[in-house]
Amino acid sequence: MFLDTLADHCRNQPDKIAIQFINRPPVTYGELEIAVNRTSNFLLSLGIQPGDRVAVQLPKSLPFIYFHLAAAQISAIFLPLNPDYPMAELRYFLADSSARLLFADRRKQPEIDAIASDLPTLERTLFLDPAEDWESQIADCSAERHSPMPTDPNQTAMMLYTSGTTSRPKGALITHGNLTANIASLHEAWGWRGDDMLLHALPIFHVHGLVVALHGALHAGATAILLPTFDAAMALELLLSRRFSVFMGVPTMHRRLYQLAGDQRYDLSFMRLITSGSDRLPDDLFFGYQETFKVTLLERYGMTETGMNLSNPLLGERRVGSVGPPLPGVSARIVDPASETPLPDDEVGEVQIKGAHVFKGYWGQPQKTAEAFTPDGWLRTGDMGLREPDGYYTLKGRAKDLIITGGLNVYPPEVELALMRHPAVAACAVIGCPDDEWGEQVVAAVIPRDGAVPNEAEICAFCREQLAAYKAPRRVVFVDEFPANALGKIQKAKLRETLCE
Repeated sequence: MFLDTLADHCRNQPDKIAIQFINRPPVTYGELEIAVNRTSNFLLSLGIQPGDRVAVQLPKSLPFIYFHLAAAQISAIFLPLNPDYPMAELRYFLADSSARLLFADRRKQPEIDAIASDLPTLERTLFLDPAEDWESQIADCSAERHSPMPTDPNQTAMMLYTSGTTSRPKGALITHGNLTANIASLHEAWGWRGDDMLLHALPIFHVHGLVVALHGALHAGATAILLPTFDAAMALELLLSRRFSVFMGVPTMHRRLYQLAGDQRYDLSFMRLITSGSDRLPDDLFFGYQETFKVTLLERYGMTETGMNLSNPLLGERRVGSVGPPLPGVSARIVDPASETPLPDDEVGEVQIKGAHVFKGYWGQPQKTAEAFTPDGWLRTGDMGLREPDGYYTLKGRAKDLIITGGLNVYPPEVELALMRHPAVAACAVIGCPDDEWGEQVVAAVIPRDGAVPNEAEICAFCREQLAAYKAPRRVVFVDEFPANALGKIQKAKLRETLCE
């Protein structure tokens, strides 16, 4: 189990730095063990029992990490929440999860107190300043572990809410076995080492930052240096000066680093692993990174319900536009969405996944859980893609984002790729809007490059030169920004609400 591996590192290398926030004192593995044990005993003193939901809505901080590991250690269920959630969303998550305990930012106390009467299962809310020394506040708690480590791999460790693009968010139940299987798979595929140093710039209320990045480092007995928030200038300076070996980001982060570099060239080839995920990596950014930083980004594919599924190889071809083959221990297939029969290579269908890393279901929603799986146990991801003959997979967008115009299928990533070739296009998103004649029409939202004054007709004509006429946008809308989630992934459902009126 992943906690057992962490305990071994704490015992065997107590003086090694485990985690350190920039400009803050480091925390060694030995100190981490003491802090987590004391936090565990603090939770036990509050009456937290196995299976209780412990919610945390705090900025990226040491207390957040301690609460997460402590909850897992006493078999409680950790519920990480975006610190930017407004009260209406926070109320929903706390009510839906029946959380017993909430740790929250002291600055939000008046707002949270105002909704407390709507949350009968929430027995206690503790407000704290994440910048204060949490260890001093639990100094009276025992540093010994007084509860046995979880041994049942089917026991739930975390509840992560989905983005809720088509319905109210659902609480995905991630077990100790899921976490252990996914971390072990990534360690084999990505070659994590004890001497690795990770620059951690991701949010930690999300599976990408909490499990893939932070747990990845801790499972290896490596060191994670954490930025409270992503700052491109600081990140680039650190990557160049501190000799990090691992960095994980999303396309938005990589785009900012690339733009910050401008015409200058930097050598990050000493880094053995720089990943990109949570959204498709544009081709120009893939090649631009190679030219500017002398590294090839490693793109991979995961989701809240599974952690990581597919990945380009650490050693071998990192293919532009592809998310690579399945990770060790992961099975993947492409099926016809209607019949769910497997499709041959190079045909587009729904991606389905199976493995020990796949979540066990949605909290309190047995019907939604049943709908998520096929009768023979494959997870219906809702993502469209194809398998190439050599085993690499290419994603074609969400099934719900598929555009059907005149009875023909249009996959938004293909149109977006064509749009990005236009010199006046800085970023784009393609959606389908209802059309009386064609069923749907292809609509492109475009952020122009600085100084460019693109023309709608020109953009449409440009796309028709590269794509079949039915795939080219019939309408182009110029915008300043896109609605996006905390990781910078464009929320196309909200875009449709705006552009399809």
